[in-house]
Amino acid sequence: MTTATPNDLTRDEAATRARLLTVAAYDVALDLTDGAGAPGSGTFRSTSTIRFSCSEPGASTHVDLTAPSVRSIVLNGQDVDPATAFDGNRIRLTGLAADNELVVDADGAYMRTGEGLHRFVDPVDGSVYLYTQFETFDAHRMYACFDQPDLKAVFRLAVQAPEDWVCVSNAVGTQDGGSWSFAETPRMSTYITALVAGPYASVHDEHDGIPLGIYCRASLVQHLDPEDLFTVTKQGFDFFHRVFGYRYPFGKYDQLFVPEFNAGAMENAGAVTFLEDYVFRSKVTDAAYERRAETVLHEMAHMWFGDLVTMRWWDDLWLNESFATYMSVLAQVEATRYTAGWTTFATTEKSWAYRQDQLPSTHPIAADIPDIEAVKVNFDGITYAKGASVLKQLVAWVGQDAFLSALQSYFTAHEYGNTVLADLLGALERASGRDLGDWSKEWLETAGVNTLRASFEVDGDGAFTAFSVLQEAPGQWPTLRSHRVAIGFYDLVDGRLVRTSREELDVVGAKTDVPALVGRKQPDLVLVNDDDLTYAKIRLDERSLATLTAHVGDFEESLPRALCWAAAWDMTRDAELPARDYLAMVLAGIGRESDIGVVQSLLRLAQASVTTFADPAWAPTGRAQLARTVHDLLRSAEPGSDLQLAFVRALASVATSGGHLGLLRGLLDGSAEVPGLVVDTDLRWHLLHRLVVLGGVGDAEIDAELASDPTSAGERLAAAARAARPDAAAKDEAWRLAVQDDNVPNAVQAAVIGGFWSYDQLPLLERFIEPYFDAIATVWETRTAEMAQNVVVGLYPSALVSPAVVQRTDTYLASREVPPALRRLLLEGRDGVLRALRARECDASAG
Repeated sequence: MTTATPNDLTRDEAATRARLLTVAAYDVALDLTDGAGAPGSGTFRSTSTIRFSCSEPGASTHVDLTAPSVRSIVLNGQDVDPATAFDGNRIRLTGLAADNELVVDADGAYMRTGEGLHRFVDPVDGSVYLYTQFETFDAHRMYACFDQPDLKAVFRLAVQAPEDWVCVSNAVGTQDGGSWSFAETPRMSTYITALVAGPYASVHDEHDGIPLGIYCRASLVQHLDPEDLFTVTKQGFDFFHRVFGYRYPFGKYDQLFVPEFNAGAMENAGAVTFLEDYVFRSKVTDAAYERRAETVLHEMAHMWFGDLVTMRWWDDLWLNESFATYMSVLAQVEATRYTAGWTTFATTEKSWAYRQDQLPSTHPIAADIPDIEAVKVNFDGITYAKGASVLKQLVAWVGQDAFLSALQSYFTAHEYGNTVLADLLGALERASGRDLGDWSKEWLETAGVNTLRASFEVDGDGAFTAFSVLQEAPGQWPTLRSHRVAIGFYDLVDGRLVRTSREELDVVGAKTDVPALVGRKQPDLVLVNDDDLTYAKIRLDERSLATLTAHVGDFEESLPRALCWAAAWDMTRDAELPARDYLAMVLAGIGRESDIGVVQSLLRLAQASVTTFADPAWAPTGRAQLARTVHDLLRSAEPGSDLQLAFVRALASVATSGGHLGLLRGLLDGSAEVPGLVVDTDLRWHLLHRLVVLGGVGDAEIDAELASDPTSAGERLAAAARAARPDAAAKDEAWRLAVQDDNVPNAVQAAVIGGFWSYDQLPLLERFIEPYFDAIATVWETRTAEMAQNVVVGLYPSALVSPAVVQRTDTYLASREVPPALRRLLLEGRDGVLRALRARECDASAG
C-alpha cells in the first residue's frame, strides 16, 4: 500500500495553469487484470491521453500524477524522459504548442486509505472490490490529469477487468467480455470522475426517463432495501426538477454502496458512492433512515450544485456544500415522509455549526484556501452547516420564490462551467431586487456566531412595558449582523406548551426594540428565533429557563422543543449552565420527547455532559443517574420500538453497576430478555464492547463474536473491541496499529482509534500524551491526508481534561514550524480541553 502524499497544488499555481490551458478531452485506459499486476498485486496500468490547448505557445506547466512508476511520456509525438520529467507526483511539461496531445503510460497504486483507487478484499468470499474517491485532489492517483476544478473536460474511459466484474463510471458503459468502454461524459471536473469495479450486485429501475441503479457487495445484498432508496431517489428528482427548472444533466444515475469509505457519500456525476453502513444489516431507528434520505438528497442536489456548476477554486467550496445541505433538507420536508427535517437540521447540522464557529479555527463561509492542504481540513461545520443555515436565513429574508428563481437562472447561465461568489450574488440580486453586498459581507465574509436574547420589563400585572432583542458578538469576531427572526410566546395550556403569539421582525445592531410586544402579557416561555429562521445562539430569560426545565417535554411541536434543547446544551458548553443541571433537564424531559432523532441526540449529549463537562468528583453520581433513568425507560418502552433500541444502546454506553452490567451480559448470552428487543448482530457487538471496556470479557469472547460475524464490519468491530481492552499491552498494540502500521486500512485504523479512548480507562491512557506529540509530525509528513487526520484528531488526548494537555500542546506549537493545517487541528483539540475545564469549574460551583 502506498502512503505517498501528493505535492499539494496551490491556488496561485492553479490560477496560472488555468490561464494557460484549456482542456478538451481525456481518454483514459485502465488495465485491472492480473496481466497488468492487479487485482493480484498492488498496481494497475493507467494510460491517459489528454488533448489541451495553450494560450502561450512555448510555455511550461505540469500535469499531476502520483504513481510508483511511469513507463512512458509522449508530448506532441516526442518522447519525454520520465527519469527527468517525473518526480513521483508531477510531470513537468515544457515547450507547449498551441494545441497539444499528451500520452502518459504509468503504473498506478491501489490504495487502502479510501483515497484514489481503493482496493478491498471481502473476508466473506474473497472477492476484490474497487472504488474511487478523488475529492479534493486524488484523481491523479488513478490517471494523469490537470487535477483542479476549473480545468473541465469531457472524459472517455476504457477498462480491462476480470470478466465476472461489473464496472460503473460516470457515463453508460458497454461490456465485451472483460473489456468495458464508457460513453463520453459532459464537461466535468476531474474530482467528480469515478470508477467502481468488482462483482457488485445491483438492482435497477427507471424514473422520468432516467435509468437508476443501486449497487452493493454481493455479500451485503441480502440486507439491501432498494424500495426505500428508490422511493427517496424518485421523490428527489421530481422535487429538484420542479424547483430548479433544469433537467438532470448526466443521463443515468447510479448509487453505489462501497466498503471502507471515509465519508458519508461522494457526488461523482451519475455514479454517487455511499458509505456502505447505509445498507442496514441490523435494526436501526427511523432517525437512521432519515439521515440516509438526507444523504441521498444531498448528493443528488450536488448534480446541479458542484457537478453541473462548479466552484472555480476551493475558496468557494461552500457553493457546493452549503447549497446541497440546505436543498436536501428542503426536499426532505416538501417531498418525502421526513416532514420534521428542519427539527433534525436544528439538532444536528446547526449544533455542528455552532460548535465549529466557536473554535479558534473558525473562518468565513467564503474561506481563504491558499492550497490543497488547507481545503482538506475545511470540510467542516462552517462549510456545510453554517452555510446552509445562512441560506435558510436568506430565504426567510428574500422569499423562497425569488431564491429558487435565482437558482434557475444561475444553472442556465453557468452550465458545465465554473463560478465564484459574485456570480451567485448577481443572480440572487436580480431575482430578489435586493442589494446583497452588505448581506454577503456580514454573513459570508466574516466569521463567528452572534448571541440573541430577549430583554424586557414587566409591570405589576405581568404585561411588558418594554421589550427588545439584544445581540452580542465574540470579541475576536465583533460583527453584529442583520437577522430575520421570529419571537414566539409559549404558554402552558392543559399541560401542553402551546404557541400563543408570534412576531416576525428584523434584528439589527446591538439592540432592537419590539414595540409590538409592549402591553402583551409575559408568557411562560419566550423563544427568540422561533422557527429557526436565523443563525444565532439564543439565551433564555430566567422564567423561560424555569419553564423549560419543568416542561421541556410538553411542547406540542418538535422544532421549538429542539431549539430549547439546543439552547440549554449551548449554555452548558459555554459554562453558563452546570452540567448537572443540564443532565437533570434531560432526565426529566426525555421520557416525553417524541422525536427519535432528538432522543438519540439527547442521550449522546447527556453522556457527554457527565464525562466531559461535569465536575469529576460528581460525575460518577451523574453517570449512575443517567444509567438508572435509561434502564427504567428501556423497561417501559414499547416492545420492538425505536425508543427501546435507543435506550438499550444508551445503557450499553454508560452502565457501570452490577445489575446493569448483568443485564447486558444476559442479553448477550441469552439468559436475559427484554420483551420485543431483538439482540441482532450490531447490538451484540455494542453490548460486548461495553463489557470489554470494563474488563468483564476479553479475547476469547471477542474471537467468538468475530467467528459468528466474519464480515468486514465484524472485523472492524473486533478491532475496536481489542483496542478497548483495559490493559497496557492492548493499548500498546492499538497504538502501533493506528500510528505506526502503514498496512492497516483506513476503516480498521478508524475503528482502532475509536476503541482506544474510554473515559473509564483514563489512568491507563495518561502515558500516551508524550508518544502522541512525538509521533504527529512524522505522521503528518508521511501518511495520506485521511490517515494523518485520523491520528491527529482521533488520538489527541482530549479525554484527559487537564491543564497539562493544554500546556503540552502549547509547547509543541511553540517549539517548531507546524504546517498550518496541522496547527489548526491541534488548536481545535486544545480549545476543546479548555472548554471542558471551564464547564467543569462551572459545574463544581453548583455543588
